[in-house]
Amino acid sequence: MTRTARETPDSGDSGLGRVREEISNYLGAHVGHLAEKAAGRLTDLTGHLTDIADNGGTLPSIGSRLLHGESPVKALLSEKAKDAKDTVVDKAKEAFGGGGGGRKPGDTKVTSIIEVLDVGVPLRTVYDHWTQYDKFSGFTKGVRNVSQSDEVTSDWKTKVGPSTRSFTATVQEQVPDERIVWTSEGSKATTRGAVSFHELAPSLTRIVLVVEYYPSGFFEKTGNLWRAQGRRLRLDFKHFQRYVTLTDEEPEDAWRGEIRDGEVVRTHEEAMEEEEAAQAEEDDEWVDENEEEDEEDEPDEDEEEEPR
Repeated sequence: MTRTARETPDSGDSGLGRVREEISNYLGAHVGHLAEKAAGRLTDLTGHLTDIADNGGTLPSIGSRLLHGESPVKALLSEKAKDAKDTVVDKAKEAFGGGGGGRKPGDTKVTSIIEVLDVGVPLRTVYDHWTQYDKFSGFTKGVRNVSQSDEVTSDWKTKVGPSTRSFTATVQEQVPDERIVWTSEGSKATTRGAVSFHELAPSLTRIVLVVEYYPSGFFEKTGNLWRAQGRRLRLDFKHFQRYVTLTDEEPEDAWRGEIRDGEVVRTHEEAMEEEEAAQAEEDDEWVDENEEEDEEDEPDEDEEEEPR
């Protein structure tokens, strides 16, 4: 039987319908695949958040980011990056004897400070200036007064904002021209800190300062949120840099002794005697070397003069 003119468009519509059906099936499968991938990512994200919630950590920070309009993935990645930075800071603090190993969950958050400054002054001069604590009140804003009880202990009166606080500092380790490590106790806060000195050139010294501040009391805890103590310490650190760079005074009463485990193992007098002895020995060697050179240059008396 021959096809009528009416059968031809029906055949075309049927073929077009199959094409549309295939395209619909393909798009449906593709969308389903994308949905499965999105669900998998969401499951991974939920797993991360659940793990953090179970074990503590950055969940409050992530929640804060979500409340400020960040996507869950961006919030999680941002906190992961922050955790990586905190890990680097913790390693730096441990290198100088810091670190909050004794802290427990729920303890007051610690203000951690790491600062590095370069000073265009010889290393020994910078170190000697740092040991003269009684002069700190003359060039800083936060230090009101310092008095030393002995080589290890000193009493400090400081000011942060409108409040004045007192604390007693104890040197745990002190090696001339290298480092000073200390702890301090006060009624409102405690600190652990270390400062080290590094010669970059004969007239260029790098100072690395690491401090942990443990606040106690309403004002200190409130101030800790605004990092008031950290800002004050950073500014005074820069004041020290400026003072050492611009002052024409040479440190005359610097303490050159050595402290280990909170006890003096070498007094200032012993250190100076050793330096003087080493300097005298070096001078004698220099004299002996020059005398030998002079003897070599002198002509031998037994040698006969050549006739002219």
